[in-house]
Amino acid sequence: MTDLILRAAGLDRSFGGIHAINDVTLEIPRGSLHAVIGPNGSGKTTLFNLITGHTRPDAGRVEFDGHDITGMSYAKVARKGLAKSYQITTVFPLLTVFENVRIAAQTATHSYVFWRPADGITSVVRHTEEVLERIGLAHERETVAGNLSHGDQRRLDLAIALATSPRLLLLDEPTAGMSPTETDATIELVRELNRDLTILMIEHKMDVILSIAERITVLHQGETLFEGDPEAVKAHPEVQEVYLTGSL
Repeated sequence: MTDLILRAAGLDRSFGGIHAINDVTLEIPRGSLHAVIGPNGSGKTTLFNLITGHTRPDAGRVEFDGHDITGMSYAKVARKGLAKSYQITTVFPLLTVFENVRIAAQTATHSYVFWRPADGITSVVRHTEEVLERIGLAHERETVAGNLSHGDQRRLDLAIALATSPRLLLLDEPTAGMSPTETDATIELVRELNRDLTILMIEHKMDVILSIAERITVLHQGETLFEGDPEAVKAHPEVQEVYLTGSL
């Protein structure tokens, strides 16, 4: 039997009579890199919000690592090992790069001593340094976050998510607004992170998805249109009609 880290089954969610997600099932094997694609309004963000606890489903169930997390708050979900990097950065712009990541690491591992000086918690400082090194921001540790380039702010947002030591990382359009050079660097970073993390991502850039995803779920009007490997998705006529050759 496939070792699943995430299973979302029969998810339904409506907003004001509009069916945003309709009977969607998603199964993510441990260690995989899975992508969710679809035109604007297809339900991608709602699906992510149902998984992370930002939105409660009208029907269906979400299981993470064998545990029911349906409707559980994001704070509780995060403590179980699921983290999300947002499309819009969530950094503290007036704090340094190091302080942004340190706060996330401290909250995740030492919330019960949050009042203590973080510099005095050796394990938090060490973990923060390791995350910054892995993300490629160690040289910017004393830079005020608001002064970073757009690409580096996106990397910092990713570092904040990694500081919580997740086992499943959800990426919401990780290359949005990036230059081709920044996009290439982010693709390589995602590949590297996937060596020891399961990754589920939303991404509009089709060339990015086809280059790194092992399996792709295509949503259309809140429902699963197709799921398969990149070659099968690229060749599917309905996918071509509603996504590949359509406007986003």
